Amino acid sequence: MTFFQRWAVAALVFASPQLLAQSSYPTLGKIVRNDPRLDALVAPEAKIEVLASGFIWAEGPVWVKSQNCLLFSDVPANTIFKWSAKEGLTPFLKPSGFTGAGTYGDEPGSNGLTLDQQGRLIIAEHGDRRISAMPLSNAGKRTIADNFQGKRFNSPNDVVQHSSGAYYFTDPPYGMPLKHNDPTREIDWFGVYRVGNDGKVSLITKEMTRPNGLAFSPDEKTLYVAQSDPEKAIVMAFPVLADGSVGAGKVLFDATPMVKQGLAGLPDGLKTDQQGNLWCTGPGGVLILTPTGQLLGRIDTGEATANCGWGDDGSTLYITADMYLCRIKTKVKGAGW
Repeated sequence: MTFFQRWAVAALVFASPQLLAQSSYPTLGKIVRNDPRLDALVAPEAKIEVLASGFIWAEGPVWVKSQNCLLFSDVPANTIFKWSAKEGLTPFLKPSGFTGAGTYGDEPGSNGLTLDQQGRLIIAEHGDRRISAMPLSNAGKRTIADNFQGKRFNSPNDVVQHSSGAYYFTDPPYGMPLKHNDPTREIDWFGVYRVGNDGKVSLITKEMTRPNGLAFSPDEKTLYVAQSDPEKAIVMAFPVLADGSVGAGKVLFDATPMVKQGLAGLPDGLKTDQQGNLWCTGPGGVLILTPTGQLLGRIDTGEATANCGWGDDGSTLYITADMYLCRIKTKVKGAGW
């Protein structure tokens, strides 16, 4: 982007919510096509629209159908924002992930968000080191899980719910004041966990070095987990077993060469569509992968891209990319729509 383009985009966040409620938006980035099959998923003329800007590190977009709006985190700002086409951008919840006294590192707030079967907002909280649930109106939070076998989590990062009602989430060190070297760490690994309907927390895997985003395949037979390790920037696929645990995982896609090429970003948040394709943020934007791990192309925002989520009628992909909240129209719908 040119300086003028960046200035124009950044100016959006300083406008009033009324001005942000508009019908046309500036655009950025480009679509990179590695395989002609991408045309069936993203139209050649599709544009990456910038809806708002000026955030420190935007994350965790989730669409609320009942309110026709998007919620997303600004992790360093300890805030969840709300965006809608009608009202524009407004703060939704602050503090969002750290409620203690004083300061707590540079990423204290909420990260990944999802809605559960009860319609509650499920929040991965860095500073309070827990997974919490909060009704969207007239009620406070309750803790779903904050420890494994009595030891506090590091900084829960992203969370999804299985149709059984169980929650699955990742626990890397990114929200801790001193990251992996933080003296308050109580768990020796960075794990992926499951919380059953009985409230019991079980360890899914502790073999990943930096587990981050996660999602199920449409049939829920596979759990995908992204790893944000520049030395092993991969997306793993784990078979989901009948008891909710997982079998031996395999590398679905290795993005390490793309990292070494200098593309911005690491495997982070991910979602699946109804056809089973993965839309995974990573080096070079949002990577679009087939269920067998073939790279069809990418939505290149030009920035380190954190996460994405389906919205509107299920065919709009909302994207959080560094300081930007973006969206792009697709030709598919997200899993579960």
